[in-house]
Amino acid sequence: MERQEAFLDAKLICTALIEAFLKFSPMSQYRNPVMFITYLGAIFTTIISFIAPFSTFNIQITLWLWFTVYFANFASAIAESRGKAQAASLKKSQMEALSKKLENGREVSVPASELKKGDRVVCNAGDIIPADGEIVEGIATVDESAITGESAPVIRESGGDRSAVTAGTRVVSDRIVISITSEKGNSFLDRMIRLVEGTQRQKTPNEIALNIVLSALTIIFLLTVSAVRTFAMYTGKAAQQDISQYVTLPVLIALLVCLIPTTISALLSAIGIAGMDRLIRRNVIAKSGRAVEAAGDIDVLILDKTGTITLGNRVAAEFIPLAGVSEKELAEAAQISSLPDETPEGRSIVVLAKNKYDLRAETLNTKSFRFIPFSAQKRMSGVDMVDETGRVVRSIRKGAIEAIKSWVQPLNEAVNEQINQIVQPLMRKGGTPLAVADGNRILGIILLKDLVKGGIKERFSEIRKMGIRTLMITGDNAATAGAIAAEAGVDDFIANATPEMKLACIRKEQQAGHLIAMTGDGTNDAPALAQADVGVAMNTGTQASREAGNMVDLDSNPTKLLSIVRIGKQLLMTRGALTTFSIANDVAKYFAIIPAIFGSFYALSGKPGPLNHLNIMQLHSPESAILSAVIFNALIIVLLIPIALRGVPCRFQSADLILRHNLMVYGVGGLISPFIGIKLIDLFITFIGLI
Repeated sequence: MERQEAFLDAKLICTALIEAFLKFSPMSQYRNPVMFITYLGAIFTTIISFIAPFSTFNIQITLWLWFTVYFANFASAIAESRGKAQAASLKKSQMEALSKKLENGREVSVPASELKKGDRVVCNAGDIIPADGEIVEGIATVDESAITGESAPVIRESGGDRSAVTAGTRVVSDRIVISITSEKGNSFLDRMIRLVEGTQRQKTPNEIALNIVLSALTIIFLLTVSAVRTFAMYTGKAAQQDISQYVTLPVLIALLVCLIPTTISALLSAIGIAGMDRLIRRNVIAKSGRAVEAAGDIDVLILDKTGTITLGNRVAAEFIPLAGVSEKELAEAAQISSLPDETPEGRSIVVLAKNKYDLRAETLNTKSFRFIPFSAQKRMSGVDMVDETGRVVRSIRKGAIEAIKSWVQPLNEAVNEQINQIVQPLMRKGGTPLAVADGNRILGIILLKDLVKGGIKERFSEIRKMGIRTLMITGDNAATAGAIAAEAGVDDFIANATPEMKLACIRKEQQAGHLIAMTGDGTNDAPALAQADVGVAMNTGTQASREAGNMVDLDSNPTKLLSIVRIGKQLLMTRGALTTFSIANDVAKYFAIIPAIFGSFYALSGKPGPLNHLNIMQLHSPESAILSAVIFNALIIVLLIPIALRGVPCRFQSADLILRHNLMVYGVGGLISPFIGIKLIDLFITFIGLI
């Protein structure tokens, strides 16, 4: 479930505006080398503006350099403020309360803050669960809306894969005993708050690599700009011209800031934080930015069948009567035998009979029914109809094929052969057949199917276009697995899989150079989740699986893995698109400033110099050109913040097509926009008399 919140509201913006000022600290600035150069440049121009003769031009450059740093701070602060707003709502779930700790079999009230790992506590209906733990006794419904936002309570029970409970959730019914698995201050909720606040965010490998490239470009431009004054003095002397007023230190600093990749450097942190934020809004907690980034690079998706590709509950799909039996007669008997069956399969049989033949249970006289519950030994259930004396007058059974055959004795060989001819094709296609008998007569077969989720084949087709291979792993037999795999459109499958086989499969794929993503919820999934590059653990799963994965899905929806891949791809594509735009911007700004500074060189008889031909924007003066470029350089950061936070549209295409799209849209756009923007700013500042 995605949290429905405004993309940007006034409260978040006001918070970010204040936080941006706090980020002027040198300790905050040095983490971003490119913006640190801009920060130092703003300091130097400020000093020069105070010690040099008064110059409105220098003051304006100084102000806009500080605005450039401030807007970069604002981009990061507004991304962080969204996480902090969500963290504030989570902190409301943390409340100091008394817990009932078990000591020598007695319940002792102690503050929740004093609980230690290994302690056992009792929680009754209405109690807040004081700390992360595993249920070791009992079963209960738990309200997890404080964590997941989902109002419907969920069932948690001892043993199995649904035993983990989270601090801050509330027991709705029954009594459970919990073994505490976390220390104070390190519960799942504590770590979740620190993550969404951004206090634990570390730069990812790709982000570090990009920072190194941007820093290298900055050093190159720093050396280049450092040589500009010497070149200008030499050339001016040769041309017998003095342009020293155009190559002052503030101008050179402005030139440097405009040429280095400040745009992408200012937005880089916001892009990373926004990627994690998009996951949080879908109720997925990434334990690191590395995990989000890895999701964008994965090329093999390993998915479980049940609950991921299929709905997870088998439903009745068809009534298949034997010779001499009408389908309505079979449906009526199947419905009667399923009335006491509260399983999803039993309910679906009743619904199918109602939808196909308008058979309604309320029209039946159930007072004469004696319900026979399902048992693992008999493998069937049904109804005995009795008369006033309690004598059974009619018996209807529904269950496994072999169980019904054993119940109907003697079994006619022709009927047996007919059943086999119906059942075998159904099983090969992945269906589960149940037989229905009325007394000593088998009426027919009910086909149960674990239905493939709607639209999942199209989603697999989309991600296949990006070169991602899908692999289904299931404990089902090969025939069933093959049928589901073909219907869902996965690339490959592994049947009869064990936990050891899952781990071996992941290692094999990784040794072949692939990046793997998978989901899991059980303790037996923990090794595979830890081995996978992106391991998404279900929040309903065991503590071991949640610790092993590098992401936790609070909604426990295995199909969300596909959305996680999309978000990871979107993060990488956003970073690539804005990097392309930023570098293209720098090229265009070069043509705005350099021709304006050196356009008067070698001018003869009052005509413009040869370099003036490069001044294709026909800017008013060198001063207006420099100031317009600095203003544009600052404002473009603000204009790109929404793209950095929302992300560019995720395109499920090959890397070549995505690169071509980025070059055509963001590359060409980055080249053109400065020419338009700087010219408009030049006209405006000239019109109002700033220059």
